[in-house]
Parts: sequence; C-alpha cells; structure tokens
Amino acid sequence: MLGLKLPTDPRWVNIVEKNIEDILTDHAFCEQKAASTAMSLIVSFPEYTDLVQEMIALVKEEISHFKMVHDKLLERGWTLGRDRKDDYVNQLLKFFPKGGSRTTQLVHRLLYAALIEARSCERFRLLSEELKDKELAEFYRKLMVSEANHYTMFLKFARQYGDRKEVDDKWQKLLDYEADIMKDLSKHQTVHG
Repeated sequence: MLGLKLPTDPRWVNIVEKNIEDILTDHAFCEQKAASTAMSLIVSFPEYTDLVQEMIALVKEEISHFKMVHDKLLERGWTLGRDRKDDYVNQLLKFFPKGGSRTTQLVHRLLYAALIEARSCERFRLLSEELKDKELAEFYRKLMVSEANHYTMFLKFARQYGDRKEVDDKWQKLLDYEADIMKDLSKHQTVHG
C-alpha cells in the first residue's frame, strides 16, 4: 500500500529496543515537525482552502501526538532530550530542484510530506509487530493508522493540484531516490534513520 521501494531491515527494531529513550525523543520531535510542516503549508499556500482546512486538522492531530509521545517519556522517568538533525529528511529534501512555479513548489512539498509519512507508517508498523515492550507496541500500532491516513492525504493533494501523470512520475522517482537513501540508514535509534 505504501509503495516504498526498500523496506526497513527488521533488525532496526533491535537497535530501537536498546535505545527507547532516544527513539521516543526523536519521535516527539518528528511529531512537532509534522505540526510545523502543516502550519507552514497554511502560511505559504493560504489560497488553497481545502488544503488549509485539512492542515488545521493535521496541526491539532500532530501536536496531540507530540503530547502523547512526551507523556510516554515522562511516564518512564525521562525528559525530552534535544532535537537532533534528521539525516533522512535532509537528504530527501535535496531531490527536487529549488524554485519553479508556486504550484510546482506546493506539489514537491506535498510529495516530500507524503513520503515522510509513508516511511513513518512503515516504521511504526514494524515497531508495533516486533517490539518486546507490548505497551509501546500497541502505542505504535495506533499511531501507524494515523500515519497511513496522512500519507494518502498528502499524495491526494499533490495529484489534485498538479498534473496527475507528472505527479505520479515524480512520485515514483522520489520513491527510487528514497530507497537509495535508506540503504545507508536503519542503523540508528531514530524514526527515519
């Protein structure tokens, strides 16, 4: 369903299990960044009313997810650590050239968001199925469903605002590029790394 070209190596969960505090901290910041992305789309493209309406709802949902992850940290006696750079996202954002029309910029941002959500969904599914900590596994199962909905929403908007054939071609090329990025990742206790 997600269309990812390279699945995460299941051994990534072993790294996560040894570093639960790190993954929860990274996850909290991912949720905060997702809320920020939705806000940024509202600010940058206010004329797309249907997008703005969906992004308002997404901001609320993502910030509630941030709180849920933050609460998990607190329940375990930890505090939110510092944000770290996200190599996955930084590499991903190099794919599309800068500039172009407003519509092109919007489509590119929507495709990036769709892919980040798809990878998050895939990682959350893996955590829900493989974590020995059953309470945390159930937590990730619930979040996985939301991420799948976000992925499809962003992709739908990209196809709505751009030329469908062109958008689908860009999407496939972005998926190929992302698969290359993933070959060097899955070695860290981060959501995407």
